Amino acid sequence: MTDGGSKLSFVDAIRATGASCAHTAVIFFYDIFPDTVPTLSAHGVTLHYLCTWADVVAEARRAGDFDEDTLRSVERFLTDPEGWRAARG
Repeated sequence: MTDGGSKLSFVDAIRATGASCAHTAVIFFYDIFPDTVPTLSAHGVTLHYLCTWADVVAEARRAGDFDEDTLRSVERFLTDPEGWRAARG
């Protein structure tokens, strides 16, 4: 899941039938957009997820699967995707 927009649409569709929906679950949550969880929460929805990009990077670092420069570049992208893109034209 990225920004949660499709989850909100799905929740709204469920609620439109008269059913209640207060939770959504995903396997992988990007966790790169700071407004995602607060937006879901404001809509009365709690997000549950198994892992994020931070988990993937931490495991890659622990396992030594990638060099540190690559991991730092990924972390820079995850922290500021637009700035990372702009710096690369």
